[in-house]
Amino acid sequence: MLPLSVFIIAKNEADRIGTTIRAVRDLTDDLIVIDSGSTDGTQAVAEELGARVIFNPWPGYGQQKRFGEDQCRHEWLLNLDADEELSPALREQIKALFADGEPPCQAYCIRIAETYPGEAAPHPFAYRLAPVRLYRRDAGRYSSSLVHDRVDLKPGTKIGKLRGLVHHRSIRSLGDQIAKLNFYTDQLALDLEVRGVSIPTWRVYFEFPAAFIKAYFGRLHFLRGTYGFLIAMNYAIWRHLRLAKHYEKKRLNAMAKTAKTEQA
Repeated sequence: MLPLSVFIIAKNEADRIGTTIRAVRDLTDDLIVIDSGSTDGTQAVAEELGARVIFNPWPGYGQQKRFGEDQCRHEWLLNLDADEELSPALREQIKALFADGEPPCQAYCIRIAETYPGEAAPHPFAYRLAPVRLYRRDAGRYSSSLVHDRVDLKPGTKIGKLRGLVHHRSIRSLGDQIAKLNFYTDQLALDLEVRGVSIPTWRVYFEFPAAFIKAYFGRLHFLRGTYGFLIAMNYAIWRHLRLAKHYEKKRLNAMAKTAKTEQA
């Protein structure tokens, strides 16, 4: 086992979290699942596969991952979501990092590739992100943001890159994706309000077509056939909903402020 803790946040992921855990359980003796109230048996699945399950009410993405960091025993941390799976190549690369002792960098970016329903592995042109997911706890920690789950590293931290992939199976179905994005846009609109950020109203008119073009061409979804087109449409809907809900909140707040002034 590596001197590495693995932590996963989850809610109602019984159908996917087993794959996530099986891909990492030979790397660590400290595997933690932070559950925010699953009702589908996620906790039992995780425990049967050797994870330590801890309940924590949902505080937002960044805060939940910070809570997960605090439960880890080792100095090195690996974070995965419950719909992600380390590829065999990435697993071997992580083992190799620790083969001669301490890895040469304090943090590592890991490529995460979208994997659509029915695909055993990501398409060669699948859209990929490369966030920091493997890091020393003294090099940084997750942002406390409601919606942004990024690791904020200390200045001067040496960052490496791993070549292997994480397979990201975030989409159970198009309908499930819409439900997920509806919840996420609620969080995004709230986050903008909490931070006092105001996005110009004119963007509501252009966000949908601009986001579709970004996803369909910029992220190469056009190479994925009809399903790629549908995913690009859902991405555009997500970006539109984010601004629509933000606009609605601003409008209602302004109306409430005017009513309060008139009553006074």
